[in-house]
Amino acid sequence: MSRVKRGTTANKRRKNMLKHAKGFQWGRKSKYKLAKDALRHAWTYAFRDRKAKKRSFRQLWQLQINSQARENGITYSRFIHALKENKIEIDRKVLSQMASKHPEIFKKIVETAKAK
Repeated sequence: MSRVKRGTTANKRRKNMLKHAKGFQWGRKSKYKLAKDALRHAWTYAFRDRKAKKRSFRQLWQLQINSQARENGITYSRFIHALKENKIEIDRKVLSQMASKHPEIFKKIVETAKAK
């Protein structure tokens, strides 16, 4: 059987790893060993923080809805409960956008929820 030289494959793998480390500081962008370690951590945090991002945005939306709802004389929890009872299915992201950009529409939604 003929001998297979692995230089091309190894170089390709290292080059790909360094390509992913572009923009890192110091030797982590140019030295394979440091880049490999940095990327292992970076990818772990990226996976974790994609989940955390969803949590933090939901918290932000709730905060914005609560502040606007209180201006209209109802707390956040009572407002969400009233929406569910009246079968008004608008998610928190859209409610938050309405609260900040279209307060008059949000006020009508609050009045509808409070009415019943």
